[in-house]
Order: sequence, then structure tokens, then C-alpha cells
Amino acid sequence: MIRLARTNRSAIAEWWWTVDKWTLLGLFCLMMLGAVLALAASPAVAMRINLPPFHFVYRQLVFFVPAIAIMIGVSLLTPRMVRRLAAIVFAVAFTLMMLTLVIGPTVNGAQRWLYIGPFGLQPSEFVKPAFIVLAAWFFAEAQRTPGVPGTALAIGLYAAVVGVLALQPDFGQLMLVTMVFGAMFFMAGLSWGWIGGLGAAAAVGAFGAYSTMPHVASRVDRFLNPESGDTYQIDRALDAVNAGGLFGRGPGEGIVKRILPDAHTDFIFAVAAEEYGVIVGLFIIGLFAFIVIRALRQAMEEQDLFVQFAVCGLVAQFGLQALINMAVNVNLMPAKGMTLPFISYGGSSLLALAFLMGMLLALTRRRVGSNAAANGWRNA
Repeated sequence: MIRLARTNRSAIAEWWWTVDKWTLLGLFCLMMLGAVLALAASPAVAMRINLPPFHFVYRQLVFFVPAIAIMIGVSLLTPRMVRRLAAIVFAVAFTLMMLTLVIGPTVNGAQRWLYIGPFGLQPSEFVKPAFIVLAAWFFAEAQRTPGVPGTALAIGLYAAVVGVLALQPDFGQLMLVTMVFGAMFFMAGLSWGWIGGLGAAAAVGAFGAYSTMPHVASRVDRFLNPESGDTYQIDRALDAVNAGGLFGRGPGEGIVKRILPDAHTDFIFAVAAEEYGVIVGLFIIGLFAFIVIRALRQAMEEQDLFVQFAVCGLVAQFGLQALINMAVNVNLMPAKGMTLPFISYGGSSLLALAFLMGMLLALTRRRVGSNAAANGWRNA
């Protein structure tokens, strides 16, 4: 039996004494909440589509096992190894994402999935965190090594990712990638001209999506003017939050999960608020806020530019995705179809988020000489 004493020099012992245990605890709390809420929300959905009551519960629990393994395994890596892994994952996932345009089935007018037997894979979920790490690397090298066209490489990579997302189309993921990239662009200290150009391009893209994609226009119109179309799902989610009150109706007593088809995915926050009340809703928000703030605080203490940029980008994706999901549930944003990290049902999302947080845990581990030049371009 391995004893995790401070004198133990094994990889596991070193990981245990250097990893951020508070962030790790917060992530495991989210996973436990995900399991509880899957049990609360998914049986009604499963029975409505003639599946065994605990179909989604069992599948979610099965996915937790590889998700935890991925998160812990990736968190053992060094920053240099994180960069290399991100490059490999990006190359594979981006290739698969382009493949969805050729052989992916069309679901609700979009081609986002590849099916391997019974398992559905959404490659864009894995592209996002890998892209963030690569963009952070390029931005850091642009400042650290004169002559390296890091900014141009980051912009080119961004253009490639959003181009494929627009073709699928997946406007929600495109906006998330754009917001995270914009935040990293700003943090890299680049000129206001570059930032203004990116903002203008994003505005033109948003207007183009509104003008050419009927489903995007419909969602925006319904958000701005509920009388312009069907707002049934949002109305029911709001009713659920209001009905939950401070302490909720009680476990299993919720109504919204019986009528919403996406109660176990997009609207799981509404299920939590209805059955367990505003108190639990605020606790969930607090967990996400704790993880985000802690990661940002650790990034501020870093001297390695790559680690700073990567940690901020990764936690920005994590936090923005959670914020968007919860904002949609209470009608503060148009519907996006985005999962609540580690809580909503979804295999691809869960595994990709585990990969994301594994890289974040790896980059925020306490290291001796974290600002060493060995993390530079030539030693990638």
C-alpha cells in the first residue's frame, strides 16, 4: 500500500501534495449533484420515450467512471505535456468535427454528432478546451519570443474552429468559443485595434447568423418578444423555479421534469430549483463561482504566461458555459442548448469537461520554478 507521506516521491504522492484539493473537492461536489439530479430528472423523461426508468441515470453513472479517470490522469501531467496533449486532441477532434459535415446525421437541422454504435460523440466539445490551450500557447510565445507569429496563429486557429462550427451550424458553441477567445485576446494585452476588429467581426457574424439562420432568429425574437412565438419550455422552467420557492416542493415532487423533453439536460437547473428550492440553486451557483474565482486567483499568482492564459481561458469556458445554461433557465438569455457542467446528462460533454478540468488542475499544481524558460516554444 502506497503511503502518501511528503517524503514519498511517487507520481501519485507528488500529485496529491501539489494538486489544488479545494478545486478537486468542488468538482466532485458537482458530480455528486449531477448524480442526484439525474436521479430526480431523468426517469420521467425516459418513461415518456418508452425507455427503462433509470436508463439515463445508469448511463450517466457509467460515464462518471471514465470522466474521473480522464480528469485525474490529465491532472498528473506537466504544463509541457498538457500542451502536447492539447495539440493531439485538437488535431483528432477537429478532424472528426469536419467529418460530421460529411457523414454526421442531421438532427434539428444541424450536423454535430458522430455515432459509434450506441455512443454519440460531439467532437466540438473536445475541440474547445484543446483550442484554448493552443491559443494560450501561441499568445504566450508571441510575447515571450520575438519573431514568433503567435497572434496570427491563434487567430487562424480561431477562424478554422468557428468556420466549421458555423457550417454545422452550432451558433451556441460558436458564441462560447468567441467569448472565451475574446477574453484571452484582451488578457494577452494586444492592441485595441485587434480587439476592436475581433469585436466587429463577432458583431457581423451575429447579425449574419440572425439574418440567415431561421432557428437563431426565432430564438432571439422569442426572447425579445415572447408573443412572437412558442415559449413553452422557458415558461415552464420559470414556473418551476417560482413554484420551488425557498426550500422546494421536495425530492421527486417536481412537475417540470414530466413535461419538458430536455429536463435532464438543458433545464436541469429548473428541476433542481423546483424540487430543492432557491437554497440549492444558490448553492450550485456558489460552487461554480468558487471554482472560477479560485482558478483565477491561482492564475494571478503565476509567472508563466502560458499557464496564466491557459488557466484563465479554461476556467472562462467552464464558468461561461454554466452561466449561459442557468441564465437560459431563468429567461435571462435566449435558449442555447448548452449543458450545465458535470450536472446535465451527456456523455460527450461530461468527458470533454473532465478533460478541460484535468488540464486546469495540471496547470494550477504547485510547481518549483513555474516561470522557467523551459516551457518555451522550442521545448514544446
